[in-house]
Amino acid sequence: MEKMNTTNRNDYVLLTGATSGIGYELAKLFAADGFHLILVARNAERLQEVADELKTRYSVEVTPLSKDLFLPSAAREIYDFTKRMGIEVSVLVNDAGQGQWGPFVETELQRDLDIIQLNISSLVSLTKLYLRDMVAMGRGKILQLGSEAGTTPVPLLSVYAATKAFVLSFSAALANEMKDKNVTVTVLLPGATDTDFFHKAEQEDTVIYKEEKLSSPEEVALDGYQALMKGENKIISGAKTKYHVWMADFVGAKMSAENMRKKMEPSREADGRDESAHEASRKERAAIREKTNALSGDSSIGNQAPYDDSPGEIKPF
Repeated sequence: MEKMNTTNRNDYVLLTGATSGIGYELAKLFAADGFHLILVARNAERLQEVADELKTRYSVEVTPLSKDLFLPSAAREIYDFTKRMGIEVSVLVNDAGQGQWGPFVETELQRDLDIIQLNISSLVSLTKLYLRDMVAMGRGKILQLGSEAGTTPVPLLSVYAATKAFVLSFSAALANEMKDKNVTVTVLLPGATDTDFFHKAEQEDTVIYKEEKLSSPEEVALDGYQALMKGENKIISGAKTKYHVWMADFVGAKMSAENMRKKMEPSREADGRDESAHEASRKERAAIREKTNALSGDSSIGNQAPYDDSPGEIKPF
């Protein structure tokens, strides 16, 4: 068992998208600092695996809550669960998010609407519900997962980038509204990061994934965590990402969109990256494959099949 900071022993963090990538690494950082965790994701089995790992490693309470944030009812169900448990959430992390690669005229309308539901509507709902409680308590912290993509138009990833532009604007406005409430709102802007995002977005064959150096989820999570603890309003993770954001602003939307399109085009590199180097993200991918194959009976099922839409079994603490 690793040494743990007990300063935050009575504080609870609600964290979505907890089973892989940046969300998983954030969960580890909170647990190491003694926060109790309520972890939200769709895949109940993978969620329980992560919960057991963190409980054993850090000796904190970890409650896995399997909910599908593509569903409009999920945010209220999550909130109602914590209220029934008598848990006061002092930190909310809205990490869950997905994108869909492809020309807008060719992507499925329902998939686009699902991404808006997940990346915007569920985020707004959870923020509204828990922010009210934080204001009433007189303290609290919220971390919103934005993206470098939210600072510029991104052809072939247009809906995702637009949702992250919303998150950036929304978070900045809330940070201002909360400045005298002892509640902070921090938005984290990573660049392209080595997670399972690219597989879920059907973006694995693009230049940005195959050929470019990706940020590590560990480094991005640490940047976000430290900024959250300091009460900063915005953190752009990594020098490369900071340069990209500055350059996009400097050259303007039209040229920036052209530059981003080149990164989104199919790669001609035969020997480029073909899987994530992040262990938790690889486990996430394997768990999704196993679930989709079991539900469909067909190993050729598409990436976006609903692999776990049920509430799942809740095993608190």
